[in-house]
Amino acid sequence: MLVKFVVRAIFGAVGLWIASKYVHGIVFDDNLSLFLAAILLGVVNAFVRPIVVVLTLPVTIVTLGFFLLVVNAAMIGLVALMLEGFHVNGLIPGVLAAIITGVASWIGGMILRDDRRERG
Repeated sequence: MLVKFVVRAIFGAVGLWIASKYVHGIVFDDNLSLFLAAILLGVVNAFVRPIVVVLTLPVTIVTLGFFLLVVNAAMIGLVALMLEGFHVNGLIPGVLAAIITGVASWIGGMILRDDRRERG
């Protein structure tokens, strides 16, 4: 279980790093902030995001799921508020970072799923 969280945090860190390189408005002060942001994003996604998703379900349904991008951007923004070395300057950079981080996490999930199939 802990290994899965660490691997997911690594893929989250890769996604955040790519976002910081290619999205204007996503800034990390140092590498420690990047790794702390990835770990904190995993914790926020595990505990806060499900509550927010349930509370915003009507808007998500009306927008055919696109509002989840705003929810994911809000989770990244929340992490930026909690961590001094991580800065998100606006909604659009947050949404772009959410897309990039989501793709990186999806790839990480695919790798973890393949690993589970080989053992089982």
